[in-house]
Amino acid sequence: MRTTRRRFGIGIAAFGLVACNSAAPIVSRNSDVAGLPADLRPVPNAGYDAWVAAFRARATGFGLSNETLASGFRGTGYIPGVVTRDRNQTEFKRSLEDYLSIAASDERIAKGKAAFARHRATLTALEQTYGVDAAIIAAIWGLESFYGERRGNISVISATSTLAYDGRRGAFFESQLVAALKILQRGDITAARMTGSWAGAMGHTQFIPTSYQSFAVDFTGDGRRDIWSDDPSDALASTAAYLARSGWVRGVRWGNEIGAGTSPGSVIQPQPGGPRFAVTRNFRAIKRYNNSDSYAIGVGHLADRIGGAGPLRTQFPPDENGLTKDDRVLLQRRLTAAGFDTDGADGVIGPNSRKAISAYQASRGLSPTGEPSLALLRSLG
Repeated sequence: MRTTRRRFGIGIAAFGLVACNSAAPIVSRNSDVAGLPADLRPVPNAGYDAWVAAFRARATGFGLSNETLASGFRGTGYIPGVVTRDRNQTEFKRSLEDYLSIAASDERIAKGKAAFARHRATLTALEQTYGVDAAIIAAIWGLESFYGERRGNISVISATSTLAYDGRRGAFFESQLVAALKILQRGDITAARMTGSWAGAMGHTQFIPTSYQSFAVDFTGDGRRDIWSDDPSDALASTAAYLARSGWVRGVRWGNEIGAGTSPGSVIQPQPGGPRFAVTRNFRAIKRYNNSDSYAIGVGHLADRIGGAGPLRTQFPPDENGLTKDDRVLLQRRLTAAGFDTDGADGVIGPNSRKAISAYQASRGLSPTGEPSLALLRSLG
C-alpha cells in the first residue's frame, strides 16, 4: 500500500480540520512547551532513554553526524500524550455534508479569500511555475493549518522518537525520525523550530519528514526549505510541487457538481441522496495528498468558494435522525440560548453539541443519551 503524505494520520480526525464541535489542535506558533497540555510535554522515561541511546549508536549508519544527533535530541523526550493519541485513533467517518460544513465553513472561506489576497503574487507565481491552480494550493493550506494559524508546536524529534520507541508503527516512525534529523543536518531548520502535530506533520501544509525530503522547495531562494516560517511561500511551493509530481494537469479543473443527468468522465456520489460530482485526474492528484474523496471534494469546493463560486446546488437529505442541516443548526442555537452551550452552530453534531444535549436531557429528567432528534428540537421551541 502506498503511504501518502499524511496516511499515518492525524486526522479532521483524519483530515486535520477544526469545527466549533470538533476537538481543536494545538494553535500556538512557537515551541514553548508551557503552552502545551501536560500530557504533550516530555516526561522522564527510562525505556525511552535506552531506546534513544541505542538508536544514536546505530544512527551514523544512516549518515547522521554525532553533532546532528546531539543537537537534535537536546531538550527532547518521551511524550505520553503522543502515544495516547496514536492508540486512540478510531475509524470515524463523517458524512460529506458534515465534512463540507467544516471544510468550507463561512469562516474558512472568508479567511481563505483574505489569505489569497495577501499572497496573490506568490500563489500566481506558483501556478505559473507548477501549473497547479492557485486556489487549490490556498485551499489545501486552509484545510491543513487554517492558513497557518494551526501549525502545531510539538517537537518533531520528540514526537517521532516517542512513536518509534512505542513500536506500534515503529519502523515507519523511525524512518520519519531519521528523515527529520537529516533535515536538521542539511540546515533547513533548527531543532527548536522543527515543530508540528503530535504525529510529526510539519508546517503550513503539514508535511511528514519523508515527504518533505522528497518534495520541499526553497521558493524564496534563501538556501532553506522553510515550511515553518511565518512566510508561507516555501510551504505553498512545496505543496504545488507535490501536486505537480502527483499528476496534476495544467488548466484542468478538479471536477464540478453535476445534476441528475449523465456526464463524461468519472462520476461519484459520496453521500447517498447528496450531490454528484464529475471528477478529473486532478481530483486524483489531490487524493495523493490525502487519500479521501471527502478531502479532495473539500479542497476543490473550498477552492471554488475562495474563487467566488456559490454553495453546492443540491441539498443533502435528512440525517439518520430525520434532521436536515438547518434543523441541526437550529437545535444548536436553541440549546445555547437555553443555557447549554454548543460552542457554535454549524450543523455538525460533535462532542460539544452532544455534551450540551446530554446536559439538557439530564436537566429535564431524561436519559442523557446526547443524541439529537426532532422531538428534542421541538421541546426547545
